[in-house]
Amino acid sequence: MGFSIVMLLLLFFAFPAISSYSLPTIKSWCAQTPYPQPCEYYLTKNPKYGIPIKGKSDFLKLSLQLALDHSTQSKTNAISLGSKCRNEREKTAWNDCVTLYEDIQLKLNQTVDPSGKFTSEDVQTWLSAASTNLETCKQGFVDLGASDNAMPSLYDDVLGNLISNALATNKGYYGGASYKDGFPGWVSPGDRKLLQSSAQAAQANIVVAQDGSGNYRTVKDAVVAASKRSGNGRFVIYVKAGTYSETVSIGSKNIMLVGDGIGKTIITGRKSVGGGGSTTYSSATVGITGDGFLARGITFRNTAGAKSQQAVAFRSASDLSAYYQCSFEGYQDTLYAYSQRQFYSECDIYGTVDFIFGNAAVVFQNCNLFARNTPTHTNTLTAQGRTDPNQNTGISIYNCKVTADSDLKPVQSSVKTYLGRPWKQYSRTVFMKTFLDSLIAPAGWLPWSGSFALSTLYYGEYMNTGPGSSTANRVKWPGYHVMSTADASTFTVRNFISGNSWIPATNVPFTSNL
Repeated sequence: MGFSIVMLLLLFFAFPAISSYSLPTIKSWCAQTPYPQPCEYYLTKNPKYGIPIKGKSDFLKLSLQLALDHSTQSKTNAISLGSKCRNEREKTAWNDCVTLYEDIQLKLNQTVDPSGKFTSEDVQTWLSAASTNLETCKQGFVDLGASDNAMPSLYDDVLGNLISNALATNKGYYGGASYKDGFPGWVSPGDRKLLQSSAQAAQANIVVAQDGSGNYRTVKDAVVAASKRSGNGRFVIYVKAGTYSETVSIGSKNIMLVGDGIGKTIITGRKSVGGGGSTTYSSATVGITGDGFLARGITFRNTAGAKSQQAVAFRSASDLSAYYQCSFEGYQDTLYAYSQRQFYSECDIYGTVDFIFGNAAVVFQNCNLFARNTPTHTNTLTAQGRTDPNQNTGISIYNCKVTADSDLKPVQSSVKTYLGRPWKQYSRTVFMKTFLDSLIAPAGWLPWSGSFALSTLYYGEYMNTGPGSSTANRVKWPGYHVMSTADASTFTVRNFISGNSWIPATNVPFTSNL
């Protein structure tokens, strides 16, 4: 939705004061944004924003402040709507929204923090995440068939427009990132050692063991204990071999979960949209919101099954997070790479429909993607959720291997498997130097609905191998590309997620360039 006339009138009476800006000045700056009307309105009617606009940096500060101030109103409104929920399904979706609006305000606060040390890329990441949260709030009501009551009041299109304006304005400052070989640069040497070391117990702050030999018997109790620590330094939770049937939410920064290996340490749940009244967001067996999360040697699983619709095994909104030698097992919507910058190395991902999805800026390297048998007879490996052309998000799959799981192989000829489909209008996904087995349909990519997004998406392939890699019969969409080396370099660890600046610290091995 756009900025409505009704909303303009409501805001006019809410903010009758006139700012010190001249109307031509305001119109000139706001005309450079995707949504000039709310920009003009707020800068004209509220004297709070009467600071001089001497250049683009001043206008960016104002754009960010506008979005932040409106997010405060939106959060208050979201909380107040809880009493309007008519049943548990609506209450579930509303609970998601309150959490998501709180995170929107946090992200926007980060962009204007005068004491913060951050880059324009950080700002673009946080704005992209805030925009994603708005979409997820709305999607939760759709998931549960409850979009006719509270959802129209909860979804704030004005806030979405203001965030889009800030994304467009900040993009002029955003130039990409750099890396060191082995991991993205944002992974410190100490974290790299943690990810690659096998001496879990010696390095752990807390040990989880079902037999009582550790500090706690459940992962959830260990996470609660970690949240009470002083400071935000790296905190390692070693989870001994065993199957832990629990739902885990990690909001603290710099937590690491380390297990005894894939198939040995297993965290499992079975929440789903189809079978349990969860939203896609809340169906996750393990959900991460704390930044700087690391995981190694753990299987994350959702056993709701192929007929239970969306059922997330793992959801991450953790910025600068890394995952090494982990397994993500489910069916529809297995791995929710939800938002911000993420890196996966030597991991296994199993699923059916849209089983790698979300709106993070995420790179997968040296991973195995296993398509499973599905009652719908159609698999899609990815469903990327970019809603704004200025979001710095997308899925990059590099030097991976795509094959059929054991349950699909016997019936592979009766199931069509595609590389992805456009969940949102600016969906962006690339496969580079990846082995594609014969299960991949010749067309390669599947429409979402008619011609939706086919000219605005960006799907690319670069130097893939294997019987399913031929591009001769691929889709002819305007947004599909057989990429050049220059195009492909945009989606490397170095350039797409600034991996050289943070991954080395995690000790997760990575390749920086093509």
